[in-house]
Amino acid sequence: MTGEPLLRVSNLSKLFGSRIGCTEVSFALWPGEVLAVVGESGSGKTTLLNCVSTRLEPTSGVAEYRMRDENWRNLYDLSEAERRFLMRTDWGFVHQNPADGLRMTVSAGANVGERLMAVGDRHYGRIRSTALDWLNRVEIAGDRIDDEPRGFSGGMRQRLQIARNLVTSPRLVFMDEPTGGLDVSVQARLLDLLRSLVSELGLAAVIVTHDLAVARLLSHRMMVMKDGRVIEAGLTDRVLDDPREPYTQLLVSSILQV
Repeated sequence: MTGEPLLRVSNLSKLFGSRIGCTEVSFALWPGEVLAVVGESGSGKTTLLNCVSTRLEPTSGVAEYRMRDENWRNLYDLSEAERRFLMRTDWGFVHQNPADGLRMTVSAGANVGERLMAVGDRHYGRIRSTALDWLNRVEIAGDRIDDEPRGFSGGMRQRLQIARNLVTSPRLVFMDEPTGGLDVSVQARLLDLLRSLVSELGLAAVIVTHDLAVARLLSHRMMVMKDGRVIEAGLTDRVLDDPREPYTQLLVSSILQV
C-alpha cells in the first residue's frame, strides 16, 4: 500500500475483569482496503470491532484515525459529541441484526434521510430524491419508500441498513457478521451487493465474520483471532490457501467450502 493509512491500531487490549476480550492487537487499514477479522465464537473479534469503533473503551492501546483535515486523532481522546458525529458522517456500522441499526417504526426513506439531515441537509425534496436513489441502489423498490422496515424481510432490512450507512459517503465502515442469520440465497445476493458497493465507493471496511467464504469474497487482508489474540494475518488468499498456523488450518479445513 502507498500513502498514509486511514486507521492505525496499536497494542489494543480489552479485559473484562480477569477475562481477555482481545489483547495486544495492532494493524493499519488503508483507504479502499477491506480487512476481515475471523475466528470462532469467543475469539475476540467482536470485542475488537467494538473497541476500534469506539463502542467499547479499551483497557489499553491506541486507535488513531486520519480525519478529513488530514490530522490524526486518537479515537479515545475524542469527546462524546465528536464520536457521535463521526459515526453519523464519516463512518458506518452494519449490524448483524438490522433492527439494531434501523428505526423500525419510521419509513424506509426516513431511515436513509436521517443520515443526510445529520450532515446538515434540510431540503425535503433533495433528501427524498437521494433516499429513493439509494433504495434503488440496494435493490429495494421505490414504491416501498414510505413503508416501515418492520414490514420488510430480513434481507430487505439488511439492504436498507446498508443504504442508511452509505448515503453520507463514509470513508470507513464496520460490519459485524453482515450476512449472519440470512438464508443462503439471500446471503449470496447481499454479498454481491456489498462487494460492488465497496468497490464502487472505494470504502475502507473492517468486517467481522465466522464465515471464511464471506471473508474471501469481500476482503483484501485477513486477521485470524483465537483467545483474544491475532495468531495469523496476511493477504486473504494467502491465509486461506496456505494457512501457516494449525488453528487456521483447522478453520479452513472444517468451515471453508471451495
